[in-house]
Amino acid sequence: MLGVLQGFTLILVIIGAGYATALFRVVEGEQRRVLNNVAFFVATPALLFTVLSGSDPGVILSPVILVTTAAAVLSAAAFVLASRLWFRRDLAGTALGATSAGYVNANNLGLPVAVYILGDAAYVAPLILVQLIFFAPTLLALLETTRIPEGSRPRGRGGAARGALLALGRAASNPIIIASVLGLIVALAGVPVPEIVAAPLGMLGDAAIPMVLLSFGISLRGQRALQPGTGRAAVFTASGIKVLLMPVIAWGLSHALGLGAHEVFVATTIAALPTAQNVYNYAATYRRAETPVRDTVFLTTFASLPVIAAVAWWLG
Repeated sequence: MLGVLQGFTLILVIIGAGYATALFRVVEGEQRRVLNNVAFFVATPALLFTVLSGSDPGVILSPVILVTTAAAVLSAAAFVLASRLWFRRDLAGTALGATSAGYVNANNLGLPVAVYILGDAAYVAPLILVQLIFFAPTLLALLETTRIPEGSRPRGRGGAARGALLALGRAASNPIIIASVLGLIVALAGVPVPEIVAAPLGMLGDAAIPMVLLSFGISLRGQRALQPGTGRAAVFTASGIKVLLMPVIAWGLSHALGLGAHEVFVATTIAALPTAQNVYNYAATYRRAETPVRDTVFLTTFASLPVIAAVAWWLG
């Protein structure tokens, strides 16, 4: 558990540094969005290209990854159902809430958990690919539809189809999606990336996660988490699905597919990871459901630690 505690401590220290930055007025108010924008448009695309271009896409077909992917999709669907039944959200809020319920922190916390609890980082690396290739582009495409001005949305017969094409066109110009597609193409083609290209991209990519965490910490200054009127029902629902329901779904699917004891343990542990900070970066960049997503990331980061410890004690 020492490695897991180190992973949690690393995240919390950087978030705390962001909070201190706001506390001492080094960065104030909307200035933090500069960090979000640089992370979204520059650092994160560099990180995704670096990760995907050096990966093996074939590993996403492992049984554990199929189980965790299915658990994430079912968790997102559970949030959508709960939203329709108990608290209605707009498209962006529903998409971001559903993503918060299933998109795991496979990098900052997933890697320490994989190394120190599961015994092999290879268990988490494929999930990073799945989230980058499928989940992130889907969310960004949905968010792009909310950026189309009302007067510009096609109406009448065939308007819905034209609107969808317009949104897809805007999504196709998104730097994160472009970087992911290019990285995947390079990996599939087996083309080596020259060092003169890989080195600066790697340096930029290393800055992505710290900038997102700093911006997250800055956003906490002057705004208490889980305040009334900030969508607490959605936050508690997404958080409960993420740290409680998703591990149960993964455990059940693993047994249903006849996976071995260790594979059941791995899939359940991965599913118990908290919501990734990337989801907050997307929400902050598009300025949609920012506060509920921030609170969900905050809550699941703390709540997941005892859940992961319980899973390790029960199944490990």
